[in-house]
Amino acid sequence: MIQEKLTQLTSLFQDLERALIAYSGGVDSTLVAKIAYDVLGDRALAITAVSPSLLPEELEEASLQAAVIGIKHELIETQEMDNPNYTSNPTNRCYFCKSELHDTLKPLAIARGYPYVVDGVNADDLQDYRPGIQAAKERGARSPLAELGITKMEVREISRYLGLTWWDKPAQPCLSSRFPYGEEITVAKLQRVGRAEIYLRQLGYQNLRVRSFGDTAKIELPSEQIQEFILKVNLPELVSKFKELGFLYVTLDLEGYRSGKLNQVLSLSK
Repeated sequence: MIQEKLTQLTSLFQDLERALIAYSGGVDSTLVAKIAYDVLGDRALAITAVSPSLLPEELEEASLQAAVIGIKHELIETQEMDNPNYTSNPTNRCYFCKSELHDTLKPLAIARGYPYVVDGVNADDLQDYRPGIQAAKERGARSPLAELGITKMEVREISRYLGLTWWDKPAQPCLSSRFPYGEEITVAKLQRVGRAEIYLRQLGYQNLRVRSFGDTAKIELPSEQIQEFILKVNLPELVSKFKELGFLYVTLDLEGYRSGKLNQVLSLSK
């Protein structure tokens, strides 16, 4: 099954001939970049959008992974923070983020002679509330993983099959996803959340989120790690660190980590 999906993915890129990849450094877009480079060579270009919602550490990882793959990698700056439709954090915030991204990438692709902008949206993403997917589609972007029905699990399996050492890299969506809808997003808040998550990763916890509710930080960990976390981590030291970052209160979500948890308010409001 994995080899079949890989063959289909390879065939798709052979048909594209040239492709510009919207490359975040996540496991999905990195697999897309890998296959694009293997098939197209110098006719593939990976571009990473740099903004306050991307931590420097994430950008460094993306650059290192691109170097390992061999694909040409460039950076562009996006200005979503200048758009009040984005910073006011409405329920369709992601639409304005992806609009800014693809409104920046598409003219660049045309100017460079790339007929397609390709992203890393996978089949599972289509089952969640992702208004950004609509923005990308409206601007003609293609999503090879989703088109071929390749799920997140299959992305990881194919990546491992190809020997990509980051195949099990935790998902790391835009830092703006850490804020409940309606809470204004600022550069300072993005940096505060990002630094808090980096601190927890340095303690050995990789699959996590730090949600920001005003001056309160809510830590989400996989439910099976919560008890160990409470017993193992120096909690007063952790609280002190979070306060240094600018939080007044620090809490632990006893339900545990779940991707897209802040979207549950959308179903409750229906």
